[in-house]
Amino acid sequence: MASTDTDDAAPALELPEPTEPDGASGPPAPKAVTIGAVCKALVQEFPDISISKIRYLEDQKLLAPRRTQGGYRLYTQNDISRLRTILRLQRDEFLPLRVIRQELAGGRSDSDVGAGGVVSGNGPARLDRLGVRRSAVAVRDQGAQYSLQEIVEDTGADADLIRELVDFGVIKGESRSGTRFFDETEREIIRAVSELARYGVGGRNLRVFRTSADREAQLLQSILAPALRSRNPERRKEAIEALENLASVTTHLKHLLLIRDLRRIAT
Repeated sequence: MASTDTDDAAPALELPEPTEPDGASGPPAPKAVTIGAVCKALVQEFPDISISKIRYLEDQKLLAPRRTQGGYRLYTQNDISRLRTILRLQRDEFLPLRVIRQELAGGRSDSDVGAGGVVSGNGPARLDRLGVRRSAVAVRDQGAQYSLQEIVEDTGADADLIRELVDFGVIKGESRSGTRFFDETEREIIRAVSELARYGVGGRNLRVFRTSADREAQLLQSILAPALRSRNPERRKEAIEALENLASVTTHLKHLLLIRDLRRIAT
């Protein structure tokens, strides 16, 4: 039996065309291809792609091609599309594999991540394809409240780190009967900061983010202030929806500016 570690040298497999039942019509299904053929198909867009890199993504459970009886990997068009999505998210958005796995589970596909980050179209649908998605926590509702212990258990964050974030004004919480509670947005802030803490980033370093967020909030408030103060419920509702959309757009803009600067650092 041929070793599975030699399938990069395997000849392209000619798969038999599926037999269609009588009366069936339509084009035949695309053939599955070997890992070497996948590399050749994607090398123009991803010059650094290699068989070993694809195997590594398999080891990380991001890809699961089927195998022949001889142990050779065979990739369907869906497998190739998934691989292209992974590679684009790495290249264009600098996402770690853990986050990419979550993006894929959430339905992200190569149609959402255009080549070189270019996406056509206009309006809300364009924002969705660009990855500009509304926060899971709407600005009009703080959602559930969580105690410090619940936050620690849910996020794995260190309690001292959470207290430090409170001390530096990154999060505030709300004290009730001697117990401090945090809303859903603050819980996700703590989760993100906990990831940064692995690289030595602490509450003191995050004041720049706090200052930036305050300035952006003031800008959006100045844009929509008259409508937000309106006594007309319908106009106020529209203003809140516009506020959420603007928040998504500004978040994506910051993300793009950061990627631009990181590319300068990396080159």
